[in-house]
Amino acid sequence: MPKVSVIVPVYNVELYIEKCLNSLVNQTLQEIEIIVVNDGSTDHSEQIIQKFIEEYPEKIVYLKKENGGLSDARNYALPHAKGEYVAFLDSDDYVEENTYQDMYELAQKEKSDMVECDFYWEYPNKKKEDIGAFYQGKKEMLEKVRVVAWNKLIKKDLLQKTEIEFPKGYRYEDVEFTYKLIPHLDKVSFLKKPCIHYIQREGSIANSQNERTKEIFDVLEHVLEYYKECGYYEEYQEQLEYLYVRFLFCSSFLRMVKIQDKTIRKKLLQETWEKVNTKFPNWKKNKILNQKRSWKNLYMKSINQVSYKLYGMILRGSNK
Repeated sequence: MPKVSVIVPVYNVELYIEKCLNSLVNQTLQEIEIIVVNDGSTDHSEQIIQKFIEEYPEKIVYLKKENGGLSDARNYALPHAKGEYVAFLDSDDYVEENTYQDMYELAQKEKSDMVECDFYWEYPNKKKEDIGAFYQGKKEMLEKVRVVAWNKLIKKDLLQKTEIEFPKGYRYEDVEFTYKLIPHLDKVSFLKKPCIHYIQREGSIANSQNERTKEIFDVLEHVLEYYKECGYYEEYQEQLEYLYVRFLFCSSFLRMVKIQDKTIRKKLLQETWEKVNTKFPNWKKNKILNQKRSWKNLYMKSINQVSYKLYGMILRGSNK
């Protein structure tokens, strides 16, 4: 049985998939299963994948389906995973050669449900290291976790038991997946070295801002509803309020001011303000916001109807 199954969704990445797969077939961990999901690619991605299948038939599991998006491809692959642990890797990224051995050995040593590693933001002319914060317990994890799926190794039994999947048809799929998973994690470990190269390229979903940016509203609503349905909401209400406000006034706000269409931009920024103040009218009294000092918290505490619009104008100007 493989120790680790790595799920790699592929859609029109002929310029990147070879480097990604090379980094996987050359892992120091030998008991690895690479599940490549061709999600309806129309370029030469399949021809490149076939070369790897011919050379490494014992390591690669090839699945092919109609295009359904990143979430759908990941969900499609999960029932095929035979590994003790599951990892996700985007097909335009790549990993250091000892990534999954180090993560797996740490998981075994500490009997972990999940292992998280650091990573590099890799730009055409530079790269920077992303060092995550330590967190203890599920409440602190809700505050501090980096909501990406691809820097984590997750116990497969846990995914099967909870039946948590990625939301099909939405951006920010990792946000929903990660936050839904947190209440079920009893032990999380940290591999404190960068292992993954997160490639920044023009035209990628992460760098394209348009009306679909508003899908964060639905994704966060799915998270809140899940906690209510599972009976977790009261226990984690403070953290859920904080992350809701932080997402909409920080990362999502930064994305929305980059939308080129002025009408859409204005509409979504106004909707953001209304969503926060309707869903959590007393958010300014949030304990995490008021008790934990950080530049981000100071910024959020300064927001009102006037400053919110002013920040939007300033950021919009700086992005021109």
